[in-house]
Amino acid sequence: MAGHIQTQAVPDTANPITRAYKNHFVPEACNGLRGCLEVVSKKNAEGIKMGANGAQTTIQALLAQAGVTINGDNAGDIRVHNNDVYSRLLSGGVLAMGESYMDGWWDCESLDQFICKILRANLDQKVKGNYRLAWHILKAKLFNLQKPKRAYQVGEEHYDIGNDLYGAMLDKRMLYTCGYWAAVDNLDAAQEAKLDLVCRKIGLKPEMTVLDLGCGYGSFAKYAAERYGARVTGVNVSKEQLELGAELCRGLPVELRLEDYRQVTGKYDRIISIGILEHVGYKNYRTYMENVDQCLKDDGIAFIHTIGKNVSSFTSNPWTAKYIFPNGMLPSIAQIARAMEGLFVMEDWHNFGQHYDKTLMAWHANFEAAWPELKAKYGERFYRMFRFYLLSSAGAFRARNNQLWQIVMTKPGRDCPDCRIN
Repeated sequence: MAGHIQTQAVPDTANPITRAYKNHFVPEACNGLRGCLEVVSKKNAEGIKMGANGAQTTIQALLAQAGVTINGDNAGDIRVHNNDVYSRLLSGGVLAMGESYMDGWWDCESLDQFICKILRANLDQKVKGNYRLAWHILKAKLFNLQKPKRAYQVGEEHYDIGNDLYGAMLDKRMLYTCGYWAAVDNLDAAQEAKLDLVCRKIGLKPEMTVLDLGCGYGSFAKYAAERYGARVTGVNVSKEQLELGAELCRGLPVELRLEDYRQVTGKYDRIISIGILEHVGYKNYRTYMENVDQCLKDDGIAFIHTIGKNVSSFTSNPWTAKYIFPNGMLPSIAQIARAMEGLFVMEDWHNFGQHYDKTLMAWHANFEAAWPELKAKYGERFYRMFRFYLLSSAGAFRARNNQLWQIVMTKPGRDCPDCRIN
């Protein structure tokens, strides 16, 4: 299926899935692509004119530095089906890389290997500058792309696209975040191990009240209620996730609400978030921390599970923003630290980003296995888009451009909790 070429993929706007494309339809992990895909950008403002042969030579030379051969025999090599792709990459950069793949202009047997190679070769340091990227960053600096009015966009455009898709791709508990593979060898076990790790890190006990920010399908809430006897309130911006989550948590002391994290009130023994900070945005990190501070009891514990970047940035790459996570961005250590300063004591900071590589590859295997049943609804262009998303994300984690952090925090003056667990 990956080798199928569809150069004239035009969305059927009568289909609700492809209507979402027309409106820039777009979890969690693509941001590592920006570095590798900026490689293929040139400053048009400098008036550089380059013919087809020159464009091909430039791209070929750059990829060779990463050990990637155009039309080569290795799994991480790319196969070009439309020679206009070279000029398209030079003029369009990160966005053109993903869109030209979606259009069937090039293929790669192992996209994860390809992305990992070019990131490890630091090709992002070879060529910089692109007016489209500059505008993308300027827009993020000028405007609050994650303001309350935009809070529900990612739910509508990504998480609500179909529970049939996510049910086929994810584990049996429906967790759309990184699993913990330290002592297990399958996705179901890795996700359950992650849930138990969180519960142990926050010292969860029966009858404790827990606020779950960005609760997804209520997977953590269900586990914490069943295994630890906790009482959980979850908030989320995805209607589809909450509808299924309510069914999964029926009969348990769990309340799931369609609500932005900024709207939450009350006091809780524990406050956790698993995969929401990627949607908060750098202009709102302090607001997030202040809300957690207001809702956490003085002797409580706060917990964050998030993808992170090695360096601070202000936006995600344009392809990710358009097709996967509208208004998303990955935080850095510096950005999180500034946001929590004066409010919390950082008790533990655990990085297991390599586990996201395994999680994404497991999701991809499930996605490919289920595709024959899904393709009539979603179509070939969606297939190529989602495949690019999953495998390029895996490559970014494998190259160590993206990290996965679990952070435990308490209020100043509280006794140190026993939270350094792995």
